[in-house]
Amino acid sequence: MTEPTDALQRLRRVNEAAVLGELRRSGGLSRGELKVRTGLSRTTLFAIVSDLLERKAVVEQPAADSELPRGRGRPALEISLNARGAELIGIDLQRNRIHVVIANCAHEVVGRFSAPLPVGSGPAERAAQAVAAVGELVRREGISLAPVEGIGLGLPGFVQNPASGDPHRKTPFAEHVAAALGSHFGVPVATENNSRLAALAEVTWGAARGQDNTVFLAWSDGVGGGLVVNGVLVHGAHGAAGEIGHTSCDPEGPLCHCGGRGCLEGVIRIPVLLAACAERGVEVGDAAGLIALAAEGQPDVAAVLRGAATTAGRVLAALAAHVDPECIVVYGEPAALDALVLTPIREQLAALSLPSAPRTITVCGSALGADAAALGGVALLLRTTGQDVDELLDRRVPGAAEEDRNEVGRPGAETTTTGTDSKESVR
Repeated sequence: MTEPTDALQRLRRVNEAAVLGELRRSGGLSRGELKVRTGLSRTTLFAIVSDLLERKAVVEQPAADSELPRGRGRPALEISLNARGAELIGIDLQRNRIHVVIANCAHEVVGRFSAPLPVGSGPAERAAQAVAAVGELVRREGISLAPVEGIGLGLPGFVQNPASGDPHRKTPFAEHVAAALGSHFGVPVATENNSRLAALAEVTWGAARGQDNTVFLAWSDGVGGGLVVNGVLVHGAHGAAGEIGHTSCDPEGPLCHCGGRGCLEGVIRIPVLLAACAERGVEVGDAAGLIALAAEGQPDVAAVLRGAATTAGRVLAALAAHVDPECIVVYGEPAALDALVLTPIREQLAALSLPSAPRTITVCGSALGADAAALGGVALLLRTTGQDVDELLDRRVPGAAEEDRNEVGRPGAETTTTGTDSKESVR
């Protein structure tokens, strides 16, 4: 009986997706209108709507244009998506911070949350911190978790266990966190490296939207990356694809925590740049101060950042020769500096990445900012279930959508034609 049962479940999911799709496109509809538009039988539609109502994924209420006089029959009812019902949760559990995004069945962001985390917590503590963060967001925004269908979880470092030889086997840390979240919320948890999730979000809704071949560089306290090739997030045979920060720039350089030497991360990560500035006699407290001094034109700080960007550009130029991207997205504090950071990267691409075969490669800063990986968790769930990923709106509060549209522009986007000096602004 397993195969028929599985087939019926798949058919039910298809029919449910048809109902939710019509409600996303059209807003509130009566049951009769839903029956006509979906082509479902009355019995099937009733069962699906009843289940969606029970899960609080939809609500049934009088139609907005229903104005029957009192005592003259029942007003017309219509089904609409529950704007405060969470369908998908995206979580980015960084080493020192958490970001949470919740999207409803209409694929609207209805809540965002961010908070610092203590460094060095174990998997049980990390899972508990994620549960608490989701709980705080739900309480603050008045969101119902009854309709939740899944969680997209981003973690730093390896998520697949490279030593296992099985690309589907998770590391013990990732398995523990995902299992704890799945048990608490009672839903499947899709786990991925957070830099890869950020890359997926940028390709889906951000700076690289529509660019099926994209390189993503995450540059902050650590250095990571993600590769999207032909529209697919690349993992590799051992789950280690896209570890740009562990490309060796100097085989005689300092030992890296990955076991290699002279890794890009050890050359350009923010703490190393702060130390380099200190060696030049300029004390800078944090990344924000570093970027501010560079933007003001402090020569030593500017020189340190320009040198780091040039080194990153060489690594990206070599990578571009291998994967032939349309777009390179740089995420992190340095990406705010177009002339000091993004331009040197473009210059290295033009000079070193197949200069005799000119190609057009866009280099730009992240459009989604700190929430990129959490949004990538939502994108991963939508893609996994085959749902429409064209739009993700922000309907948290009136006026928030306009503010967020301003945030998701393409800062610093510029097209570099490798092999020539021509650069065409696309802003």
